[in-house]
Amino acid sequence: MNTPGLPSSKAVLPLVLVVDDETHSLDAIRRNLEEDFSVLTAPSTDEARAMLEQQEISVILCDQRMPGTTGVKFLKEVREQWPDTVRIIISGYTDSRDIIAGINEAGIYQYVPKPWLPEHLLATVTNAVEARTLQMQTQRLNLELRTSAPVLRQRKQSSLANAHAAFDFDRLVRAPGSPLDAVCEMAARVARYDLAVLVTGESGTGKELLARAIHYASPRSERAFVMENCAAMSDTLLESELFGHKRGSFTGAFEDHVGLFQRADGGTIFLDEIGDTSPAFQVKLLRVLQEGEVRPVGASRAVLVNVRVIAATHRDLEQDVRSGRFREDLYYRIASITLSVPPLRERSADILPIANMLLSLSGLELGHPNVRFAEDVPANLLAHSWPGNIRELKNEIFRAVALSDGETVSATSFSQRVLYGQPGKAAELKGSSLAQAGSLQERLDAIEAVILREALLRHRWNKTHAAKELGLSRVGLRQKLARFGLEGQSNG
Repeated sequence: MNTPGLPSSKAVLPLVLVVDDETHSLDAIRRNLEEDFSVLTAPSTDEARAMLEQQEISVILCDQRMPGTTGVKFLKEVREQWPDTVRIIISGYTDSRDIIAGINEAGIYQYVPKPWLPEHLLATVTNAVEARTLQMQTQRLNLELRTSAPVLRQRKQSSLANAHAAFDFDRLVRAPGSPLDAVCEMAARVARYDLAVLVTGESGTGKELLARAIHYASPRSERAFVMENCAAMSDTLLESELFGHKRGSFTGAFEDHVGLFQRADGGTIFLDEIGDTSPAFQVKLLRVLQEGEVRPVGASRAVLVNVRVIAATHRDLEQDVRSGRFREDLYYRIASITLSVPPLRERSADILPIANMLLSLSGLELGHPNVRFAEDVPANLLAHSWPGNIRELKNEIFRAVALSDGETVSATSFSQRVLYGQPGKAAELKGSSLAQAGSLQERLDAIEAVILREALLRHRWNKTHAAKELGLSRVGLRQKLARFGLEGQSNG
């Protein structure tokens, strides 16, 4: 079991508590999350209570089958005593009926069935932390509205101007000539028209930022921009969150809840990961878009809404339409205009400008306003394929700044997958070298250059160690680096 105290280097990370009476399950979840979060583990609900009393826990994950109680019962207690902590239940399929019955009562954010997938669990916790942050911000804004309404009214125009500046298309950081230029140009042209926009691209590419830029460049900019991750909750919870519900409409509905479509009236709603919605929910969403009205759960009449919809997905929706997984009529409703955001690996020139921007933001947030990259960092950042795109880059830089002792962030502060190169990247490059046109010698040279660069990355550009691994002398390695134009990229 982890002790409640945390190393100072991780104190800035969101705190996640995992509760499970099986040690191997605790260890597996901890290993999956610990690079992005500070993780506490508890083998019993009693120890979990003690940690909740001592720490500000962002997210709690609890197994359903616990000694003397169930996860649902314990999370109901957590909801009553620590309502700001996001609650996630983990269990096998045999318990799903009991869990679904208690989701509303315990205020459970997400149900993760066993056996869980590492990437799904990590995405669920990441979304939960983001949801908690948004909830806390909303609570603070509501408090300000109640206590400082006159002051806020005076600030309204200034805040709107700041929002326009913060989410301008030019604030989507990129290098000159970036492939993102064409996307932003098209987005700026369609922003002024009241058309539904579908933004496609891999997770973490910045689809939300593009959606915000479209909103603040549109005639709806003075009204609300709201968002929901459609992959983060069940159909029942998603319907309640988007369309609202009436008091007493289901167990746990203690008061009326205004849905996001009504909150966004006159403005824009951003539906992230819409491709992950079920066919049953797609029917309900299509009805809202066709009729321009929502019916809260348990309500006797519908409410008219005037909302622009911007949707996003990492899936190939056209293929999903052909396979019958996604409704064709809904697809054409949300895809009047389609914008595709390229992954970071296809715009490598953008990596360093984005990294420098994220470094400045992380430094300010963590109390290191003068932080800078060491000379060995750019080559490592450019060598990594960034499968998690900008979100992965952001997490890596935040982690590196937190783990650095001074104002200089070195390559050794990054995780091993960045420090030593992305596993499989060399094989991918070799495969492309074999497939390209050219003589046999030209193809062999391309493969050899990849192997040399990979070895240098593994040894952080130490030529002596790289030469030893490759069975070369230091002089022989230098000759090969000069031959392939790699000499100038190393730093020792």
